[in-house]
Amino acid sequence: MRIAMISEHASPLTVLSGRSTGGQDTHVAELAAALVDRGHEVHVYTRRDSTTLPGTVATPDGYEVLHVPAGPPRLLPGDELLPHTGEFGRWLAGHWRDAWLPDVAHAHFWRSGLAAVHAGRRTGVPVVLTYHALGTAQRRLRGVRDTGPPGRAGYERALGRAADRVVVQSQDEIGELVRLGVPRSRMSLVPAGVNERIFRPDGPVAPRDPARPRVLTVGRLTESMGFEEVVRAMPAAPEAECVIVGGPPAEKLPTDGSARRLTALARSCGVADRVRLIGGVPREELSSWYRSADLLVAAPWHEPFGLTALEGMACGVPVIGTDVGGIADTVIDGLTGDLVPPRDPRALGTAIRRLLGDNVRRFVYATAALDRIRSRYSWRRCAEQLSLVYEAVATVARPATAAA
Repeated sequence: MRIAMISEHASPLTVLSGRSTGGQDTHVAELAAALVDRGHEVHVYTRRDSTTLPGTVATPDGYEVLHVPAGPPRLLPGDELLPHTGEFGRWLAGHWRDAWLPDVAHAHFWRSGLAAVHAGRRTGVPVVLTYHALGTAQRRLRGVRDTGPPGRAGYERALGRAADRVVVQSQDEIGELVRLGVPRSRMSLVPAGVNERIFRPDGPVAPRDPARPRVLTVGRLTESMGFEEVVRAMPAAPEAECVIVGGPPAEKLPTDGSARRLTALARSCGVADRVRLIGGVPREELSSWYRSADLLVAAPWHEPFGLTALEGMACGVPVIGTDVGGIADTVIDGLTGDLVPPRDPRALGTAIRRLLGDNVRRFVYATAALDRIRSRYSWRRCAEQLSLVYEAVATVARPATAAA
């Protein structure tokens, strides 16, 4: 099949350049590569900005990246991209009519969905949508600090009804969309995958003190990732160290506000000698940090999917996660790891102390987690399931409308 993937703000080329932090850009890059492996022809459309070259880039993985001229050719924050979405959609429609007509379009994130639906209606191309993150959840999490456009929930509701199929990544997302007003009948649950070439049990291990248990946590240094709760939990495990991987490079941590707040919190909790901030590391090196850990803590307040938990599981590391979003699907409580309530350092500390003190349980969790990754969360399996979704929507003929 010919598959168009629309990822307006997140280019898969950041993954190939080593600049990715493991977000939507990584998802799109690895999904596109897996679809090519299944014999599909894949074009990825992303917005041209000052960091990209115009035209088409052929990737080593066999898919092409096309840069769409929509808005000024410079980097724009997310809240400034919405006015240029119509231009993005019109360019797509023209390109699909004149140069390369796909069998199906898969949009990633709601703004990409707006552009894809616009182009799909003018060319007859069916549209599949993955939200990746929902505005209603962001609003609930951030409250008055949410900077998303006020009408985002309305756009997301309309898109859920306009798209031919909505691909959801967790049971929690299904409930969120049903409450938003998107029919359950329009949804297909297809969990994303984890790169088993990078994240695996064997391979290099980051240096560590063998006499001190290591608790690892990974992610962006934002409040909602739950790093403060992890630091507050560490007094319950007085023999262990806590290693935090993420944020800016190590040399920039002393001037980073979030890193400084975590360091100050560690001092106030009496654990400054046992909490280490490593900073951001290249994705290819991240697995060595997972393999160095006795357990991984994934403690966000909300998480649409929970990639870090999957990566740790794929490296054979037992996981303690918060019972939210995608983590509640990926970590089976008492079988592949432990789940605790979000924003509860007391419960988290108890779980850390308990698991560090039980070598047999950690081994059982790690073994079961690795089996779960291999049976359910490979990119090969994800591409197989999505291929069935694409084939189903592509069989429904839809006439194109006149260009606006």
